Amino acid sequence: MTPARICADLVRIRSENPPGDTTDVIEYIRDFTDSCGIRTKVIRSRGGRHNLVSANARGRILFCGHVDVVPALPRSWRHDPFSGTIEDGKVWGRGSTDMKGGCASMLSACKECIESGRELPADIAFVCDEETSGTFGIRTLLAKHLLVPCDTIIAEPTPELSPNVGQKGLMRLCCIFHGTPGHGSLYPARGVSAVMEAFSLLEFMKVLHTREYDPGDPALARIISDSSEILGELFAMDDTKDVLTHVMFNPGTIEGGEKANIVAEQCSLELDLRIPWGCSLPDLIDEIRGQAKKADISVTNMSEPSITSPGSLLVTRLLEEIVSVHQRAARPIVQWAASDARYLRREGFPVVEYGPGEIQTLHAVDEHVTIRSLENAARVYAGMLGRYAGE
Repeated sequence: MTPARICADLVRIRSENPPGDTTDVIEYIRDFTDSCGIRTKVIRSRGGRHNLVSANARGRILFCGHVDVVPALPRSWRHDPFSGTIEDGKVWGRGSTDMKGGCASMLSACKECIESGRELPADIAFVCDEETSGTFGIRTLLAKHLLVPCDTIIAEPTPELSPNVGQKGLMRLCCIFHGTPGHGSLYPARGVSAVMEAFSLLEFMKVLHTREYDPGDPALARIISDSSEILGELFAMDDTKDVLTHVMFNPGTIEGGEKANIVAEQCSLELDLRIPWGCSLPDLIDEIRGQAKKADISVTNMSEPSITSPGSLLVTRLLEEIVSVHQRAARPIVQWAASDARYLRREGFPVVEYGPGEIQTLHAVDEHVTIRSLENAARVYAGMLGRYAGE
C-alpha cells in the first residue's frame, strides 16, 4: 500500500481535537501493524483518547506521530476536508500535512522494511492529543515508561531539506486582575479598573517584545540565522529572525468587567508566550509579576527552549539520508512553534522533526500534501531504518 493511499485512509477517519476521540484511527493503524507482523498495544484514556505503541520497546530508534487533527468546517474547501481525495498529485483533507501524511510515510517505510525480510529496528508511537496538551498522549506514555529513551523522529511537516532540531520555549499564563469598583462616571478620577490593569500589562508585553535575546552559543546563533532565511522564504516573511530571537506573545482570551457604568472589579487574561534561547524563564515571570502587582498570575504550561545537537548521530544520519534521496544539500533548522518534542527531550530523548507536507496549508482551508513528498519522506525513513537495523 502506497503512502498516499494510507494517508487518504487516515484522513477519512475523523479524529478532530477537540473532542479528541482517536479510537477509529488508532484501530486502523493497529490493523495495519498487525498485518505487517508488528506487535503493538493500545493505551486507552477517557473520551476515546487512544494511543498505540510498540508492545516491547527496544530503544534503537523511535518513529513518533500524532493522529489528532484540528477541526475543519467544509465550507470554502475545494474538497470535503475529510474526503481524503487524491487529485492533481496530492492528497487533500484535514490532517494530510499535519500530520497524518507523516504517519502514513512512517507506516509505509516500516512495512517495506519487514517485507524486505529485515528486522524492524524502530519502536513506534502514535499519540492522541499533540494538538492540545499532550496530557493523554505522549505525556501519558512517558509517565507509564512505555518508551525507551533513544534517537527519535517525529513526522511533523518540515521543509524537505531541513529537519527541525529545536524549538523555542513556551510559557502560558492565566492572569486575574483585581480592581477597585466605583461609578463609571468618576473614572479615571476614582476607582481602579481591572480591565485597564490588564491593558497596562499588554502594553508592557509590547515593550518586552522589542528585546532581542542572544542565544550565547555561536553555533546555535548560526542555526537561528539559517533558520530565519529558510523559514522566511517558506512563509514569505521578512522578520523571521525577530520571531526566533524575541519573546512572542498572544493575548489568547480576555474577559472582564461587570457593567458599562461600573469600574471593572475583575478581568482575566490568558497569555501565550514563546521564549527564545537566552531568555531566563524564572526572570521573565518575575518581571511580568512585577509589572502586574494587582494580578494573580499562574503558570499553566511552561517549557524551556530545547535543541538536539546538530552534531549528534541522529541529525548526522538524517541529513545524509535527506541528501541521498534529494541529491541536494541539507541543513537543520529550529522553529518558533511547540510540539511533543519538548516533552521527549525533557526525558532524555534526542529528537528531530522531519516529515512531508505543504506547511503553508497547515491548519488552513484546503490542507493537502503532495504524493511526491509522501514518497520521498518514506524513502528517508526507510534509509534511517537501514542505518539502525544493525545496532
